[in-house]
Amino acid sequence: QVQVVESGGGTVQGGGSLRLSCVVSGRTFSILNIGWFHQAPGKERELVASIMGGGTTYYVGSAKGRFTISRDNAKKSAYLQVDSLKPGDTGVYYCAADIKRVAYPPPLHWTEYDDWGQGTQVTVSS
Repeated sequence: QVQVVESGGGTVQGGGSLRLSCVVSGRTFSILNIGWFHQAPGKERELVASIMGGGTTYYVGSAKGRFTISRDNAKKSAYLQVDSLKPGDTGVYYCAADIKRVAYPPPLHWTEYDDWGQGTQVTVSS
């Protein structure tokens, strides 16, 4: 049974930081591509960053320079450090795992990921 569990969300003031964590069980973690997605209220979830099994990272749009994705295979965990938060970063952040893609770039659309967590809420006040 595959489980994906996120944690680390919360409410912060604009300019603040959070570190989101994701633990994946039931898969061989080291070969998974891990994506972090942001879903703003009323909008579709969108990829913000991804890290492939070999450690290659990929960032989308405004995440570049503000967000840092990393992984610790020994802990079967992935992380998203989010800095300089803006009100537009408010929403639910999901961690997802892909077991299929072996070549860069990682999957970009949420439909390409196989396993999902329940999400963690991030609220940024102005």
